[in-house]
Amino acid sequence: MADPDPLSLRLLVLIGELGSIGAAAAQLRISQPSASKRLNSLERRLGLHLVERTRRGAELTPAGNTVLDWSRDILTDLDALHTGVHALRARHEQRLRVAASMTIADYLAPRWLTSLRTAFTGLRLELDVANSTAVTDAVRHDRADLGFLESPDVPDGVSVRYLARDRMTVVVPPDHHWARRREPLDPAELAATPLIVREHGSGTRETLDHALATAGATPAEPLLELHSTTSVRNSVVAGAGPAVLSTLAVATDLAAGHVVEVPVTGLDLHRPLHAVWRAGHRLTGPAAALLSVALRDAADNGTGPR
Repeated sequence: MADPDPLSLRLLVLIGELGSIGAAAAQLRISQPSASKRLNSLERRLGLHLVERTRRGAELTPAGNTVLDWSRDILTDLDALHTGVHALRARHEQRLRVAASMTIADYLAPRWLTSLRTAFTGLRLELDVANSTAVTDAVRHDRADLGFLESPDVPDGVSVRYLARDRMTVVVPPDHHWARRREPLDPAELAATPLIVREHGSGTRETLDHALATAGATPAEPLLELHSTTSVRNSVVAGAGPAVLSTLAVATDLAAGHVVEVPVTGLDLHRPLHAVWRAGHRLTGPAAALLSVALRDAADNGTGPR
């Protein structure tokens, strides 16, 4: 069997993202008949039916979705190869605009960006730190080349790549009465308690609200509503009250005994971390390299896709 060519793999990925062979062809600047011919050739090479034509456009079959995931991995590696070659040739200054939600910006992005600067010594890097809703908006309106967010829901209108799985946890000051509990909290008790929370639009707030809603619980009015993860964490450390934060944000405080983790039963506080960029656009240069760095870091830490 001959190996599929990269253009055919990109075509399949775009069909999956855009739901249309014609729209995918337009993004690749080829005619729709040419795209259909290329798709048929790919299906013959692989011996699989990948795309189902429908009245509304085109949908990937289960086999097509599986091949799409593999294709993304192959294309990411190819993009990283091209990026590396271009980096060796580049003599002029390059620019990368990144938007990241606050937990990622504080606890993951610094080592990603440090690794990227090793390869791109002349890179002019801009990092905008905002909540997940603002990150998605920046990518959609071309104010950022690449975004990283921690929302439980995958936004529409952008290309998305899953990076890793993050766990959130309930934390309290050491003198809080929950710190001495022997039984886990249940969703109803957690929801009935005023908490220190992030603002609406943040991935941390959305994850908590989504988890409570799934468990059939309605959250009480917040004790405090703050606009940064660091402010929420500092408030808990200062003794203001309980909060639900990423373990990335409180790992050092837990180890030092500055806060105490309170187990919860019947509540899923895991959330995905995603990279996003403009729909239909292919990442190149430093943006593609940064995505590769983030994926490798997640795999090395056991939280990424396998």
